[in-house]
Amino acid sequence: MGKLYIVPTPVGNLEDMTFRAIRILKEADLILAEDTRTSGILLKHFEIKNAMQSHHKFNEHQTVESVVRRIKAGENVALISDAGTPGISDPGFLMARECARNGIEVQCLPGPTAFVPALVASGLPCDRFCFEGFLPQKKGRQTKLKALAEEPRTMVFYESPYRLLKTLTQFAETFGADRPAAVVREISKVHEETVRGTLAELVEHFTSTEPRGEIVIIVGGIDN
Repeated sequence: MGKLYIVPTPVGNLEDMTFRAIRILKEADLILAEDTRTSGILLKHFEIKNAMQSHHKFNEHQTVESVVRRIKAGENVALISDAGTPGISDPGFLMARECARNGIEVQCLPGPTAFVPALVASGLPCDRFCFEGFLPQKKGRQTKLKALAEEPRTMVFYESPYRLLKTLTQFAETFGADRPAAVVREISKVHEETVRGTLAELVEHFTSTEPRGEIVIIVGGIDN
């Protein structure tokens, strides 16, 4: 029986790729990629020539069963997403769960993920935190925010630059305008930036400065 390798890929700087990740991607019988075009650029950069198959949120339910069969037959499969660690706001959970249910060994390599460096660089407490990822866009959004209003741990969110100002404004209304927070964008890229302050100050900053790039929002818990 083969193995499932979950392989993190760089969120920005290609130098964040590990030697082990490159080796696994070269040796695997099959690479499952969220977007084969995006991953194709990465593989070409590291001179990795291997078979790729598309595995994303729209087809993962259909591909899981056939991939499990291939691993049971002895193939080693590597799972990657467009950037970061698969399963963290990216496809990966279903594959890992199904492999575990079938007695297949699942190994996740340590490596890049956006929220850890953002959390540590924020200056907010990182000994205890909760990762919330992307909030619901409409249904359940207010309910979720209200449930987090009394959360004592530091909270971590992902957001798009187009919705950042709206989200920060909602945070200020729900958590209080003076709650400490940080917006970290373009992690591990040339224009990486961390903006710290109260939620009110962050709303003011991004009202006058248009946000760009991939964004992580860190919000202090109620006791911070």
